[in-house]
Amino acid sequence: MKNNQSRVSNKETVLQVAASLFLTRGYQLTSMDDIVTVSNVSKTNIYYHYKNKEELLIAIVDQLIDRYDRQISLVLSQDELSIPDRLDRMLRLFADHQEQQDILGGCPFLTLYTQTAHVSEEVAAKIKAFFDWQLIGVERLLEFGQQRGELSQNMPTAATAALIVTSVEGALFVAKACARPRLLEELRHGLVSMLMLKR
Repeated sequence: MKNNQSRVSNKETVLQVAASLFLTRGYQLTSMDDIVTVSNVSKTNIYYHYKNKEELLIAIVDQLIDRYDRQISLVLSQDELSIPDRLDRMLRLFADHQEQQDILGGCPFLTLYTQTAHVSEEVAAKIKAFFDWQLIGVERLLEFGQQRGELSQNMPTAATAALIVTSVEGALFVAKACARPRLLEELRHGLVSMLMLKR
């Protein structure tokens, strides 16, 4: 009897291979034939699951968003941790992901958005919604920190949330462009230190 749980399906294999190629080689430079070759899954089988390259792209974006949403939500919901500690863990999460992959633009969402927003309005809308969710989540966390007395009451939470999210995205790109993988670690220390200047 075969162990079906440990076997990766053709659909999942194609998704993993396509995501890797889109993020490291580029969406425009990756053909369906490239995906067939690297995945060792037939073109017929790929088209059975995904009717075209854009549908495959949308599935990849959905998978990335789901993974990041779950991980970020878990970190932000850890009420036993202080607000700066939760933000620190969230920033570590991004740093760890960046170190594990050689993504063209540093950030998977930045990479896919810049390459495909003109090709797929759906992908652009999904990535926008993901960042909107991040901004709202960080802003709420900062507000909660103010309520708990951990952060300054004078801190503009929306502006600070925007600073944090955009700094992380910018750092992911600059770390890649300048070959400075430690940049995210430096940013993490700087942002957490800035938040602690509450009194």
